Amino acid sequence: MDSRALKLVLFISAVLGCFSLLFLAHSRPGYFSNQDYIAGFVFLQVLGAAIWKFRRWFLVLLIVSFVMAGTGAGGGSITGRWVVLAVGAIVGFVVFMRDRRYHFGAFHLLAFFCVLAAFGSAIVSHFPSVAFLKALSLLLLFLYSSSGGRLAILGRERDFFCGLLLGCEITVGLTVISYFVVSLGSWGNPNSLGLVTGTVMAPLLLWGILVSETRPLRWRRTCFLVIALALLVYSNSRAAMFSCAISCIALCLVLRQWKLMMQGAAAVLILIGGFAILDSARLVEFTSSSTETLLYKGKRQGGLLGSRRSPWHQTMDVIQEHPWFGSGFGTSPSGTENMKIQVTSSTTETAREHGSSYLAILEWVGLVGVAPFYALIVFLLIVVFRVFAWAGRTADPFHAAVPLAAIVLSGLIHAAFEDWLLAVGYYLCVFYWPLAFALIDLAPARTPAVSSARAWFPSPTAPFRTAVTSAR
Repeated sequence: MDSRALKLVLFISAVLGCFSLLFLAHSRPGYFSNQDYIAGFVFLQVLGAAIWKFRRWFLVLLIVSFVMAGTGAGGGSITGRWVVLAVGAIVGFVVFMRDRRYHFGAFHLLAFFCVLAAFGSAIVSHFPSVAFLKALSLLLLFLYSSSGGRLAILGRERDFFCGLLLGCEITVGLTVISYFVVSLGSWGNPNSLGLVTGTVMAPLLLWGILVSETRPLRWRRTCFLVIALALLVYSNSRAAMFSCAISCIALCLVLRQWKLMMQGAAAVLILIGGFAILDSARLVEFTSSSTETLLYKGKRQGGLLGSRRSPWHQTMDVIQEHPWFGSGFGTSPSGTENMKIQVTSSTTETAREHGSSYLAILEWVGLVGVAPFYALIVFLLIVVFRVFAWAGRTADPFHAAVPLAAIVLSGLIHAAFEDWLLAVGYYLCVFYWPLAFALIDLAPARTPAVSSARAWFPSPTAPFRTAVTSAR
């Protein structure tokens, strides 16, 4: 944290906390033999360290806590993730207001109206307490994304993206070990695996190849990109494959990477055939009817989108029943009575699958409240197209807005087929929105002659540009 006053307050609090712990150890020794108390103490230490280095580490802690809760890697993190988000929103807003280098704009005003619409829908919800908590979580997410999340990226783009690329490589390696070595399936379901690999890892690693400073680094990232594509094909998630393909093709087209685009398409086709050969069950399906599994998911009678028709119909029925104010943000009526409602996580009684984030928003807040949400999405699309138009004119991959635009575009496309975009408890939602808010700041000007002062590499050396150009 940059503020000396806040650091001094944290230091004094830490000293007082140590003396308090010594007093408790003497007066209540049983507290220190309880695993829950010890875990809570460690959690507070990690949280304090993340606050101390807020710009560098808090976003990492936030994502890790949500991933642990979403994948079941940590039981206490299911509740602890909301503590981290609340602390991040409050501290981030305080630091952001003291920084005075950045400001709030039209996009942030739309986000505020989205929060108001979410709270308004909670009044008419079948589960008002749950809808209110969901709206509160959206407020915390947007507050952090517009303040602390932006500070984690703006002004330190090079360090952020270097760490993000390294984190992607580590995540790809751990995912391979989880799925093919120890058979844990850490991401839970195939759609989550496809979402993570197709929306974030593949576009980011593809961009990382283009900006690699050395040939070994370029080859290393190429290997991890191939592995990420293999995981994407293994997930058999059509929405993730489609969104990843659109994002990566758009990235290659605007940066004029024709050869790399053809190589990537060939690699995907080889991976599809390779998995079909290695998996005997898929081999039979692949040789008999490859479209049955990949395109129709075993529901040929329903057409290409047969697996989505049932949740879409259910969602439209609820929209017709509650057209104006919706069913309540984050909640869906199920007709179940005497249910047990959990406060820190969703249940099947209060939420269900919608098959589309955009339909889910319309069901939750109705026609009256959906306008700011859709306006927020359109605003993001306009900024993404503006970034790609700038990249198409300059063919310059070094600007920090280029990878953010690729990730945001892939996420917006995928959200049309899965309802995760505003599911705040989902780990990718917490990762996605800070990047989206930062994209608004980093997007280059509309004019071709844009200054490179905010580029990821403000003044790249000639050998560096030559190395990247020779790889095209």
